[in-house]
Amino acid sequence: MPTCYRHPRVETGVSCSNCGNPICPDCMTPTTVGMRCPDCARQRTPVRTMRSMAVEPIATYVLIAVNVAVYLGARTSARAYFDLSLTSGGIAQGDWWKLVTNGFMHDPNNIFHLLLNMYALFWLGRMIEPALGHARYLGIYFASLLCGSLGVLLLQPDARAVGASGAIFGLFGAALVMARNRNISLMQTGLIPVLALNLVITFLPGSHIAYGAHLFGLIGGIVAAFAVEQLAQRRASLVPAIAFCVVLSAAAVAGSVLSAG
Repeated sequence: MPTCYRHPRVETGVSCSNCGNPICPDCMTPTTVGMRCPDCARQRTPVRTMRSMAVEPIATYVLIAVNVAVYLGARTSARAYFDLSLTSGGIAQGDWWKLVTNGFMHDPNNIFHLLLNMYALFWLGRMIEPALGHARYLGIYFASLLCGSLGVLLLQPDARAVGASGAIFGLFGAALVMARNRNISLMQTGLIPVLALNLVITFLPGSHIAYGAHLFGLIGGIVAAFAVEQLAQRRASLVPAIAFCVVLSAAAVAGSVLSAG
């Protein structure tokens, strides 16, 4: 267990969201981007260093751009929706790429589907990507997406699924884990009310929502974030955290192929 960088005799599982130094409860300063150590909390003028530039939510912006581009492409190509959406039959025929591509495809006749998902991705990405870094964030995102695809094939094998909501629910799960690890109030962040509302909408009669993607995406995000956070505390290297996300993703793919077959 790491010890506080200012109090070497005090063990702690919390690190500063800016510099990464381990900090004990006496040294924690709550901020909008997580717990900060006393030194970082005193920085009134942000200094753009390689560290600070590396944690801007660039990956979130790229994901949003890809989703929008795929949506616009589907508006001009009638085949795109069917070629990229997830069905049990498609996976059984060997179209394994649809386990991923369905997470970037939205109903071309329903722009609100895209707008709601992109707003949620923007909100969650700006909240958690700076604390995780690009690689860990993308690892959790794609692991959640693939777990969501598995959920559809297991719980709704006759459905045709599209949308980023499986990955987004995974980010909800990751945000819950991260807030809890940093002793941040889940109610104050708005995570619990927003997640609860989305779960209610998921199961509304006649909603035609891929609830399998939402449930399994949420579970995948929680599992991935818990492992990533634990590994980040114990090791400076990204490799173990990314390796775990790859293994979880591979297990989701294997489960999807078996369930579709």
